[in-house]
Amino acid sequence: QVQLVESGGGLVQAGGSLRLSCAASGSMFSIDAMGWYRQAPGKQRQLVARITNGGSTNYADSVKGRFTISRDNAKNTVYLQMNSLKPEDTAVYYCNAEVLNLRRTYTDTYWGQGTQVTVSS
Repeated sequence: QVQLVESGGGLVQAGGSLRLSCAASGSMFSIDAMGWYRQAPGKQRQLVARITNGGSTNYADSVKGRFTISRDNAKNTVYLQMNSLKPEDTAVYYCNAEVLNLRRTYTDTYWGQGTQVTVSS
């Protein structure tokens, strides 16, 4: 079993910055892609940013130029640096990881518990 533990959420004023972290632990051979998703009240969960184990990234249009995703493969950790935050960035942010099991027979997707990000105007 794999666990994802997020940290770094909180309350910030518009224009401010936050850095989210997500550490994966447990039984696994490797982690393929890792990503951040967010879900605002009454809305569906949507992709914010994603990074492969090779470092390729993709972002939602709404965060391009403001958010940066990165990862430390040695620590099985993914980060999301969020700058120039806007009230519309307010949501619960979830970490996601695509994990190859120890026997390398399948890839499964795991989710963190979520961390609240609130941006005040």
